[in-house]
Amino acid sequence: MKFIAIIPARYASTRFPAKPLAVLGGKTVIQRVYEQVSAVMDDTVVATDDERIYEAVKSFGGKVVMTSTEHRSGTDRCREAYIRQGEEFDVVINVQGDEPFIRRSQIETVKRCFDDEKVDIATLVKPFTEADGLEALENPNSPKVVLDDECRALYFSRSVIPYLRGVPREEWLAKHTFYKHIGLYAFRTRALMEVTSLPQSSLEKAESLEQLRWLQNGYKIGVGISDVETIGIDTPEDLARAEEFLKHHTEFN
Repeated sequence: MKFIAIIPARYASTRFPAKPLAVLGGKTVIQRVYEQVSAVMDDTVVATDDERIYEAVKSFGGKVVMTSTEHRSGTDRCREAYIRQGEEFDVVINVQGDEPFIRRSQIETVKRCFDDEKVDIATLVKPFTEADGLEALENPNSPKVVLDDECRALYFSRSVIPYLRGVPREEWLAKHTFYKHIGLYAFRTRALMEVTSLPQSSLEKAESLEQLRWLQNGYKIGVGISDVETIGIDTPEDLARAEEFLKHHTEFN
């Protein structure tokens, strides 16, 4: 199978404008993401809506395509970028442009999901640990996932799922393995073309989770389990934490 990674990178951001061009350890964030991903993919392309990002990617020798400023999601931007790049691939992996520490193992885990011919889309989860604490489990900004016996997603929710009846909440993490969703998606090319043409579903609107549109329309989402959680960069404070992380993880230098 042939895999292409597409990295959506917007200039505008409410919490951190120009985030892809922020400098982290002497390189821009988008360059770090690109280098991590391209090392394990058949091809890698940045999808942007801004000339400054376009030129920055060109300057370090990366592949980049200009896309519309009107997209509602990174998935929609991925579709346009895939069409514009012009080659055919079996699977498109959508890698967030603010994940400079994405690991090779995470990408390989997602790729292996497509060994299952029934899988249309793939994503990652990480088990919550007791050390994470109940506050992390109950955080609505950290979606949870329930899996079936074939490691496919049954449901995603901002609520804690499943509910452990008869068990005190403070014991939940000790009594059950809960899964935290990691926002890395991969699509068979056919599925990417189809899901981006679907209207928002009722479940998607209820939880504000795009992946529920896909489940509600019958798509099979394979789930890879990772023990790695990367540092995403959403704010200038996150960038400062990432700089500190970089000092202690020389494999990213």
